[in-house]
Amino acid sequence: MQMTDVANVQGLEISHEGHRTRLKWHRLRKRFADPLFSAEVMAEGFAAGASMELDLRVRADGGFVVLHDRELEGETTGHGPIAEKSIDDFSGVLMKEGGRPLILSEDLAAMMQSTHPDALLQFDMKDDYEAIGAKGIEHLAAHFRDVAASVIVSGGSLDLIVAVKEKLPHLLRGIDPTDKLYDIWKANGWKAVEAELRADLTGPTEPDTVYLHWRLILDAAKEGLDMIALCQDHGKRVDAWTFTLKDPEAGFSEEEWLNFSALMALKPDQITTDEAPATERAWRRRINE
Repeated sequence: MQMTDVANVQGLEISHEGHRTRLKWHRLRKRFADPLFSAEVMAEGFAAGASMELDLRVRADGGFVVLHDRELEGETTGHGPIAEKSIDDFSGVLMKEGGRPLILSEDLAAMMQSTHPDALLQFDMKDDYEAIGAKGIEHLAAHFRDVAASVIVSGGSLDLIVAVKEKLPHLLRGIDPTDKLYDIWKANGWKAVEAELRADLTGPTEPDTVYLHWRLILDAAKEGLDMIALCQDHGKRVDAWTFTLKDPEAGFSEEEWLNFSALMALKPDQITTDEAPATERAWRRRINE
C-alpha cells in the first residue's frame, strides 16, 4: 500500500484495484474518541500528510472560528450567535470537551506555515455568502493566500464558492450539492438528479472536489447512476461522507461491509470518516481473509 513517508501512520488512505482513496479525518478527529476540532490531531495530520476537515463559522468582524453550530451553546462555554461576536468576545470561551481554547482563523493560518506536502485541510463553510460577504472573503485572502496549496474551501452556497474563486483563484474549491440532490430525487427522480449534477460540474464554481453523502451515491448506483464516475469524467474528485464504523475495534459489521465495499468498488477519491485508522485496519483484515 502506498503511504506517505511518515512511519507507522495509519488512517491516511486505502489502495484498491490500483485506485487510491484517501481517508479524511472528519472534524479534526482521527478517532471518534478524539475531542472535537482538536488542534493536537490537526498538528499530527499536518506532519503526516493527512486529509482533514474542519467547520468554519463567520464572526461579526469577518474572521472565523472553528465550530459547527450557529450558536456557541452547543459546543462551547459561551452563549449567543457566533455571527454576532467579534474576536475579543471569544476570550475565555472554551470548548466543552476538555476545556480547550477555541481555534480562530488567525490561529489556523499560523499553524499551517509548516505542513507535509500531502496534507490537505478542508474549510467547510457553514455560512452562506450573504452572511460571510466580501469582508469574510478578504479575511480568507489575507490569512490563507500563502498556504493555498494545503487548503480546499467547500460549502453548500455556490455564490460563496464563486466569490472564493474570484478572490483566490489558486485555492482549491469544493461543492456539496447533497441536500439539493436529495430534494430533486424525491420530487423528480434520478434523471433530474443527473441533470442537476451535470450542471453543477460545468457551472461557475469550477470545483476540484464534489462532496456527496455515501448513501446517496449507493442509492443512485443501484438505479444505474454512477455519480462518482460522472464527476470523475468531468475531471472532479469525489468525497463520500461520512462513513464511521459503529464498533471500531470489531471492524465492519456485515451491513457496513456490504455498503463500504460497494462504495469502494465505485472508486471514490476520498471517504470522510471519524475512524480513519480503524477503517484502514478493518479493510485490510477483510481483504486478507
